[in-house]
Amino acid sequence: MVKVIASEVRKGNVLEIDGDLCTVLKAESIRPGKGTPTTHIDMRRISDGVKIVKSYRTTETVERAFLDEKDYDYLYEDEMGFNFMEPETYEQILVPKDLLGDSAQWLVENMRCSIKLFEGSPVAIELPQRVIFEIVEADPVVKGQTASSSYKPAKLSNGARVMVPPHIESGTRIVVMTEDGSYVERAKD
Repeated sequence: MVKVIASEVRKGNVLEIDGDLCTVLKAESIRPGKGTPTTHIDMRRISDGVKIVKSYRTTETVERAFLDEKDYDYLYEDEMGFNFMEPETYEQILVPKDLLGDSAQWLVENMRCSIKLFEGSPVAIELPQRVIFEIVEADPVVKGQTASSSYKPAKLSNGARVMVPPHIESGTRIVVMTEDGSYVERAKD
């Protein structure tokens, strides 16, 4: 374990809180005009999946767990969870469904992901920042909706819905951020 200040905690980090390992789901630093800056950390306890929310002063220290981090290729999903393979040794590992949560919709076959292991068990997973999907369904442009800030809903090939600019049509391949599902740009391929 290593001590880090609360303001340096990021999504995907694993902390030791009261003797339990917790995966950070969201970390947000708040700096009010008056008073002490604080960091709110949303976590999930690895042992039983219970969500925990803690607040720390930004200068307080928290215990960060040492984890093995390896790259794995995504293979497939079954009723037990998501199956990944280590590219050099071909060793397979099963990642429980609740570990990925909403991020699972961005998994694509053969995608290289970084899995953090604690004593051989997966405790956190990091997907690539950006993925490419094809638009299968996009609403038509509403006349007069030409402002650059206007967006329309579209459905991706994986079933997810995202907001895209009006000029994006069905069949277009786009780049999407895996963190929040936001449109980035047209794919350059």
